[in-house]
Amino acid sequence: MATMKDIAKLAGVSSSTVSHVINQSRYVSEEITERVNRAAQELNYTPSALARSLKMNRTKTFGMLVTTSTNPFYGEVVKGVERSCYQQGYNLILCNTEGDHQRMQDSINTLLQKRVDGMILMCSSMEGERIDIFEKYPDIPVVVMDWGPILFTSDKIQDNSLSGGYMAAKHLIDCGHRDIGCITGPLNRYQAMMRYEGFKRALNEAGLPFNPKWIVESNFECDGGYDAFNRIYASGELPTAIFACNDMMAMGVMNAANEKGLSVPNDFSLMGYDDIHIAQFMSPALTTIHQPKYRLGQAAVDTLLKRLAGETREVDVVQFEPMLVERKTVATLKK
Repeated sequence: MATMKDIAKLAGVSSSTVSHVINQSRYVSEEITERVNRAAQELNYTPSALARSLKMNRTKTFGMLVTTSTNPFYGEVVKGVERSCYQQGYNLILCNTEGDHQRMQDSINTLLQKRVDGMILMCSSMEGERIDIFEKYPDIPVVVMDWGPILFTSDKIQDNSLSGGYMAAKHLIDCGHRDIGCITGPLNRYQAMMRYEGFKRALNEAGLPFNPKWIVESNFECDGGYDAFNRIYASGELPTAIFACNDMMAMGVMNAANEKGLSVPNDFSLMGYDDIHIAQFMSPALTTIHQPKYRLGQAAVDTLLKRLAGETREVDVVQFEPMLVERKTVATLKK
């Protein structure tokens, strides 16, 4: 493998001049720059990323931890992170925690050993965990996505789930619904609780009662929505509308309803949350609350870069506002 010394010998210049040309660290005349680049091309020279990272004390690599889920929401956020990394000249190492505390700790240790420049955590099943190891690496910025209160120093990217839950229930109320059920996510997770709190706020403002048989806690997965609808169905009369607190559970609801010969929105209306890509292709297309997934990922990368550049000193919280997307699963009732 060719070295800078080989290039210098072929080009008839010093090794330091070759270094300045390749690293663009100092002005070198066009004539000498052309000679060096031509020599490097003839020798098939490839700069060592490892050597450069040691010299610059930067690896141009970010690490990201995610929890395994069938929910494509996570994949769409990761896509935003990966594309932003690429545009900024960074690599991304993706680790899967599978919801396991020890695996999360091991993955963090591995990323730190690989000397990543920053880390993104998107594994809300670990919400409330204290990760002491970050205190030993104060120069490595950390961004947390989709978590509640944080027990370690970190910037934070999140959507306004309280507003989104309120918006979902308010839309159903505005469409004339008075008997409304809710399939929540795990209520020990901050974002799930906030969506439910927003839902309750809208019903309280409208003076509508809560039927406990129509409020079911579930798991943010398709099977959770499927099982939750079956519990509501078995309890007796159906509500006229159900707010499933993410699109995956809404898909499970539609599947369970179809098995019972029920259709949406003819027999009951259905609202989702997240606006995953496939929501628009469901039959009927799902009315839902949109989260800007690509922008969430992009904001995580931008926040790390700003922290590395020393542009921010205080802990930063970036919050995105959700948006209602009306499609075909909510019927308007006569008032």
